[in-house]
Amino acid sequence: MERTLIGELEKHVGETVSISGWVDVRRDHGKLVFLDIRDRSGKVQVICLTDHPEALAEAQRLRPEWVVRIEGIANERPEKMRSEGMNGNIELEAVKIIALAQAQELPFPKDEKVNLDTLLDNRPLTLRSERERGIFEVQATIVDSYRRSLMKQGFTEFQSPGLVGGDAEGGSAVFKVAYYDHPAAYLATSPQLYKQIMVGVFERVMTIAKVFRAEKSSTTRHLSESTQMDFEMGFINDEMDVLDVLESVMRDVVTEVAEKHSDIFALLGAKIPELGKEFPRITLRDAQEIVGSSENDLDPEGERKICEWAQREHGSDFVFITKFPASARAFYTMPDESAGPGLSRGFDLLFRGLEINSGAQRIHDYGEMVRRFEQRKMDTNKFSFYLQAFKYGMPPHGGCSTGLDRFTMKLLNLSNVREAALFPRDMNRIDTLLHGNGTSEN
Repeated sequence: MERTLIGELEKHVGETVSISGWVDVRRDHGKLVFLDIRDRSGKVQVICLTDHPEALAEAQRLRPEWVVRIEGIANERPEKMRSEGMNGNIELEAVKIIALAQAQELPFPKDEKVNLDTLLDNRPLTLRSERERGIFEVQATIVDSYRRSLMKQGFTEFQSPGLVGGDAEGGSAVFKVAYYDHPAAYLATSPQLYKQIMVGVFERVMTIAKVFRAEKSSTTRHLSESTQMDFEMGFINDEMDVLDVLESVMRDVVTEVAEKHSDIFALLGAKIPELGKEFPRITLRDAQEIVGSSENDLDPEGERKICEWAQREHGSDFVFITKFPASARAFYTMPDESAGPGLSRGFDLLFRGLEINSGAQRIHDYGEMVRRFEQRKMDTNKFSFYLQAFKYGMPPHGGCSTGLDRFTMKLLNLSNVREAALFPRDMNRIDTLLHGNGTSEN
């Protein structure tokens, strides 16, 4: 018999069907057994009656996470027994149960709240919990919506390399990789150089890339491997064109996530973001005056305060900070002396107290780019491949990069960015902890 997805059972009331999935819960009531079975489309209650003794006997053997195939009759539940949610008015009367795979006894209930190390040490199991599945259902929608929003605005997706030569973008926080008989290569810290090259090909490009930072930091906001959602666009007037596209994308993403996953927001105790009429745009200097800071950047407390201001004054959980000092931004950032000495066309997007996006208008003139390398005492020979794009004509362009893990964390009110990464890598962990015997003592 062909498999029917649990989410489609309402179309088959009164019919005999076959479902396959995992045993979520087993409940015994006298001579009856009730099973909650889940598959990719949802859950359904299965009732095992004495009318079908072989199915009942098999049901009594089942344990959580056993994989089963069940043939039965899809019935409407009695009015007083119905519940909210998918298949709340449907139950399956089991006629035949086949165990496809057994599961060992769980170390703890699958949906039990555990500490972070236990959560991550047991990731193959804990990812099956309702909470964890919900987080990554939302994340999948974020990526899909981000991609489609840019596609409808004329962007072409490309795949950026994960191995780079030279010294990446000129930073020191890079992972060296042995590369055959040649000098070391590096894991990419950003797709930046390649998406600029691709502007010379398609004008508007996007990529969703894994990036690697060898920063010795163990904060709740840092990962050694993260996912960045990037776009770059040519023929811009200035960085404000980039902000316009980014704001439209974020509005599309938040709107779709809110419409599709209100149940997950409720489960996690997270609020749907407020978008306001428009995202406020203020200069770094003005932001510093609001929060009482004088640094070249905003510290975490400053980011939190300026987001509170944006929410209070503009009804927006998002706020753009513009006109950063050129010295604090990457070498390819366009200066903007018209805004003040030493300033640039770089910007950040903050969301609920955290920077989730950084971008800028870029330098597009070959001669100016070479001078920037000389000013920063960088070896142009290491970037000769990148510089070819500018030598042979590049339009005014700019772009930005959104941290998927950080965005997910703040969107869903998670306390640590590791909760927003399927298999987080940091200073102390690659799947299991990197010290002792590789497991946590919890």
